[in-house]
Amino acid sequence: MSGWEKNIRKVVPYVPGEQPKEEDVIKLNTNENPYGPSPRVKGKQLELEKLRLYPDPCASQLVKAIADYHGLKTENVFVGVGSDDVIAMSFLTFFNSEKEILFPDVTYSFYDVWADMLKIPYRTVAVDDKFKILSEDYKCPNGGIIFPNPNAPTGIAEPVSFVEDIVSANKDVIVIVDEAYVDFGGESAVSLIDKYDNLLVVRTFSKSRSMAGIRIGYAMGNEKLIQYLNDVKYSFNSYTMNMPSIELGVMSIEDEGYFRESIAKVISTRERFIKEIEKLGFTCLPSKANFVFATHERLKAKYIFEEAKKNKIYVRHFNKPRIENYLRITIGTDEQMDIFIDFLKNLV
Repeated sequence: MSGWEKNIRKVVPYVPGEQPKEEDVIKLNTNENPYGPSPRVKGKQLELEKLRLYPDPCASQLVKAIADYHGLKTENVFVGVGSDDVIAMSFLTFFNSEKEILFPDVTYSFYDVWADMLKIPYRTVAVDDKFKILSEDYKCPNGGIIFPNPNAPTGIAEPVSFVEDIVSANKDVIVIVDEAYVDFGGESAVSLIDKYDNLLVVRTFSKSRSMAGIRIGYAMGNEKLIQYLNDVKYSFNSYTMNMPSIELGVMSIEDEGYFRESIAKVISTRERFIKEIEKLGFTCLPSKANFVFATHERLKAKYIFEEAKKNKIYVRHFNKPRIENYLRITIGTDEQMDIFIDFLKNLV
């Protein structure tokens, strides 16, 4: 090892879903919304001459639009470059105790990466044999808590009362609820932020608003939490949100009708898809997300994954304990899911 390598921060990075380079594929592996963003987003005329200027460091226009949408004050909203950026900044800001932070053992696999990178002690808490998070397991000394609701990659959602049970039992630490998929049938914990000053709720435009490529995430919480987040952000990078993201994000927020229509399509297709593949011997966990977590009674998940890929259908397989025989299948259009169903019929 070279002398300089001794001082390098070495981490095992997060591995995102594969982005295929070939054409004519059915991409059901990264939980993107198959329907494009709002027509208002598509029709927005951006003043590209403004790109020579720095964007508003406060992203005031977007913050106000988000706050108004949720019935909050602007002081309750923090924005970042996708929810990954927001959560990473939250780890950096709030998880500084010597005690371990807690998150589920089957969950978003970026959490342990951030903890390792930032040298935050952590402990994964086992979900039960039905892949459910148990609130009682989080009523113990800790340095903070984070979990998605609905969870990923399982898609299982818990009610607001479940979230409150955990938050109320941990008033001396910050509890982060990652609501990346909540719009597809989950219950949001936003209603609790006035009641609990230790709760941070994180959302994204990437899934339900079909804007994964523009990178917008945001957090909602007590004014003091948001101020602490901004203090760290401005000490790290004042200009995280670019001008197109700010303006297009506002356009998306303002088109509620299209937003609801797009979500309804995904939910309808999800429920139909589950019924169809259950006829083929699959078992699906109860999903309130824009994906399904499924296992087959006879065929191995890795085999299905590999055969699907040969047929230009991409789904997600996690080679990890407890979930190695499950596939996470993003919900595409009806046409895409019908092609996948026909593929599965032939394979089975």
